[in-house]
Amino acid sequence: MEAKGLRLSSGGGIIGQRLSGSIAAAILVAACCVAVVPFAFMLGASLMPGSDVTSIPYRWIPEKPLWSNFLNAMRGSDGDWIYLRNIFNSFVVATTVSISSVFLASFTGYGLAKFKFRGRGIVFMGIMATMMIPFEAVMIPLYLTAVKLGLQDTYAGLIMPFLTSAFGVFLMRQYLLGFPDELLDAARIDGCSELRIYRSVVFKNAGPAVATLAILAFRGQWDNLLWPLLITQSEELKTIPSYIVRYTADLTADEGTMMAVAVIAALPVFCLFFTMSKYFLQGAGVYSGSKS
Repeated sequence: MEAKGLRLSSGGGIIGQRLSGSIAAAILVAACCVAVVPFAFMLGASLMPGSDVTSIPYRWIPEKPLWSNFLNAMRGSDGDWIYLRNIFNSFVVATTVSISSVFLASFTGYGLAKFKFRGRGIVFMGIMATMMIPFEAVMIPLYLTAVKLGLQDTYAGLIMPFLTSAFGVFLMRQYLLGFPDELLDAARIDGCSELRIYRSVVFKNAGPAVATLAILAFRGQWDNLLWPLLITQSEELKTIPSYIVRYTADLTADEGTMMAVAVIAALPVFCLFFTMSKYFLQGAGVYSGSKS
């Protein structure tokens, strides 16, 4: 009887595990559908005339793909092809900020994680405290400072306020807390300087955290609307979000062309994520680093 009861409880446990696994899979599939549907709508609508985009019932697959929407999106309502310049501006700003954020945040995070000095905790908490200050609170003083320095309507004015971030320092510090001290000690015994240890040992082995920070920094600037809208005056220095705002405000714009504008704006971020997704997913556990 005891053996029979044991088999029944074991079988019930297996059934329960399979049931919970099926429920979890169903939830994940539903979540994926919710995430994918807006992008599917945007992609399909970008290949339709405006009348089809607003038609009811909506046809998810275009009867005849209208590729000219993408040409019209890049040409713009004024026919000046300014969208290509705006894409270039966004690429320059996002790439520069991404590179500088990775370098400065990793260097600072390495120092806070592996060097023991008086006030290290205070310095780290001070950096973290800046994350609680919303950008809107410092936006006007930052703008007035940029104007006085002659940075209005320049690439430097777009880039300099975002060269590094407190979140990036936190991300790199948490990751490097788990980096083996034995490797650092071995490099010091071999006569490596601290700068060479950082460059050849630490940075090269921090791929997941570096990829995560690079993607987040790039996406943050690629989608940034408020600061470029404030600091730039000429259309030649506007970025993609500013162009989208201006284009969608045009009452003569076609809905299909609007969707094509959005697809073009989203493509670089998708490409970057899929290129670095392996490292990005590895960096998902970066917050589990031990605390010093």
